[in-house]
Amino acid sequence: MSELISNIGELMTQDGELGTLYNGAIVLEGERISWIGPSEQAPAADTHTDAQGRAVLPGWVDSHTHLIFAGDRTAEFEARMAGEKYSAGGIAVTMEATRNAGDYDLTRMGLGRVGEAVSQGTTYLETKTGYGLDVDNEARCARIASTVVDEVTYLGAHLVPAGMDADEYTALVCTDMLDAVRPYVSWADVFCERGAFTEEQSRAVLNACRAAGLGLRVHGNQLGHGAGVGLAVEFKAASVDHVNFLTDSDVALLAQSWSGWQAGANAGRGAGERGTVATVLPACDLSTRAPLAPARQLLDAGVPVAIASNANPGTSYTSSLAFCVATAVLQMGLSVHEAVRAATYGGALALGRETGLDQDGKRAVGTLAVGHRADLHMLRAPSATHLAYRPGMPLTSGVWRAGVREI
Repeated sequence: MSELISNIGELMTQDGELGTLYNGAIVLEGERISWIGPSEQAPAADTHTDAQGRAVLPGWVDSHTHLIFAGDRTAEFEARMAGEKYSAGGIAVTMEATRNAGDYDLTRMGLGRVGEAVSQGTTYLETKTGYGLDVDNEARCARIASTVVDEVTYLGAHLVPAGMDADEYTALVCTDMLDAVRPYVSWADVFCERGAFTEEQSRAVLNACRAAGLGLRVHGNQLGHGAGVGLAVEFKAASVDHVNFLTDSDVALLAQSWSGWQAGANAGRGAGERGTVATVLPACDLSTRAPLAPARQLLDAGVPVAIASNANPGTSYTSSLAFCVATAVLQMGLSVHEAVRAATYGGALALGRETGLDQDGKRAVGTLAVGHRADLHMLRAPSATHLAYRPGMPLTSGVWRAGVREI
């Protein structure tokens, strides 16, 4: 079955060749996009949707979430709002609740959180383990995550459980735990931060996970200056996430990691060695009262930026990328176009899903182009500018995920 969506007021494709079309149209065929162009030139299709002048953009690509968990950390949030400084220790509270929850409840809650994200325009999601923190529970969380999201990241190196020696736990993360989660994950991450994992321990985790064939990511430079960015670039990680505390040298290092990337016909696509995307997490910055990540400085330096929700129970209990985009525009100095691009194409770039059909047969996401996955977000507004112009308003009018209309 094919579906024509026409009379689109603003069609923000994020594709370098097509750009933004006005009074545009798009044809979906199965899970893929088969045609894009002016409404007056649109071909016939089996079904037709009149957008009535609404804006359409790619579905949000959320490249950093923690959706498989149980429990509540409201008290921690209240304490932080009263002035208590954030540290990574609250992860242990969620670990205990998650270990005590059954598979059915973890799956049900995970699916519910995905549904909340989709209802606000998110069509492609990554999530991490990291609340099991022993072999059996990390494997269980990875297995459950693989049934509810598109991409799963192994984050056994989230926090050292109480009572365990840090080096012994790091060795476990690199051996038995890694073997247990390996069937369910395609990425690995490490929380390289004070109170979590040292540079030496993080290096061991990244080496082991790379040897196991996993793509790499790094939680870095969230709580202060540190080794996260340097490790991410050294290991050619797909992204380094949080990046609240960056030196000029860190920014330059990230920019240099893209020096071999040759821009192709479509902006952002290229040939040559990929660099490390800087993923910023605006909702987390607000919730922890941290300095906002320097997204403007990163973009000006030529570093590709992704915006993600960091949905988790302790520091960013939201999956609303519309909120994150509005924050990036209103408080981080990004234009609407830059913020939307970071939450769509940027997220896809951070997940290696920005172009083509990969070896798994997965279509590109984050842009609207012929052959890409048919992930669309229609707004109850004539342009994407309304996301920041009317922050917090329920502007999602329609969501298509792999060609199926879900909202």
